[in-house]
Amino acid sequence: MSVDDLDHDRHRRRTLLWVGGLTALLLLVLIMATGLGPVSVPPTTVARIVGHHTVGFPAVGEWTPAQDSIVWLVRVPRVLLGALVGAALALSGAALQTLVRNVLADPHILGVTSGASTGAAVSLLFGVSVAAGALAASAFAGALAATALLFAVARINGAMTSLRLLLGGVTIGYLFSAATSFLIFASDNQEGARTVLFWLLGSLGSAAWPSVATTTAVTSAALATLMLLAPRLDVLAAGDDTARALGMSPVRLRMLALGVVALAVGAVVAVAGAIGFVGLIVPHVARLCVGATHRQLLPVSALLGALFLVTADVVARTAFAPRELPLGIVTAVVGAPLLLVLIRRFRQSST
Repeated sequence: MSVDDLDHDRHRRRTLLWVGGLTALLLLVLIMATGLGPVSVPPTTVARIVGHHTVGFPAVGEWTPAQDSIVWLVRVPRVLLGALVGAALALSGAALQTLVRNVLADPHILGVTSGASTGAAVSLLFGVSVAAGALAASAFAGALAATALLFAVARINGAMTSLRLLLGGVTIGYLFSAATSFLIFASDNQEGARTVLFWLLGSLGSAAWPSVATTTAVTSAALATLMLLAPRLDVLAAGDDTARALGMSPVRLRMLALGVVALAVGAVVAVAGAIGFVGLIVPHVARLCVGATHRQLLPVSALLGALFLVTADVVARTAFAPRELPLGIVTAVVGAPLLLVLIRRFRQSST
């Protein structure tokens, strides 16, 4: 066996250890997070309730109807949605940092988050529809509008490049942010304005089983597609010239991957609001764990993102109970110092 084969095998075993360990830790954190709140439920009771509802385990031991409702109807959808949203944002950040070749790229840089926020503001402030799911539908429509505009801007008078995507995303983000601010200013709905401001900082408070099902489908599809594209993303990370030399089209790859990322970000922002720092910080931590090869980076990023957001949500809903902090405040408080640590590490490694 050659040295390269030995290195590949060692790296593969290391990745499997990380994936297995993070999966086990995530399951433990999900159970613990489900039991935490104003009404505390022991982890063993949580496990029995979940087992009873999912695989029909007999009701061994006793739990009250209130505990059953709190665990199964309120907290389990919330922690699962948190895990899915965190995974989707981390995946999107990892892919975007390759697509625009910028280590500070995250889902906000697309302008998709801002577009979704504008769509949600229209629904909340002006009551476009009172049907169930109107907020999510409006936010998703805004995300799709921002994505379509980004594609159009990035291809004006030339091919889509990483620089065009970066500048176009920043421009569109500012444009939609200004539109959201104007909507808040122009509306006489003070309660709606407060709701928009809270939603802009992110929250899992509206989690329900239908939103969990939709987000599961979107996140799974995004992970599967990006994993299929992983070898080509590795080549793209080496530069557009390298990609062309190997017979790849950087423009087509960017359009495909960007479409996947935009759909994923639009879907999660529609159900959880605009949550920052997850897509920026988590991929860097994942690279420190398993390196920059996308077949290893993507699943580890997804698991770390799920862990990070579920933990942040526990802090958001328990730190000042019964009041709930916006989730974006918690992710910023944790993410900003971590970003400074990573910047310092990058500076030391470059000297």
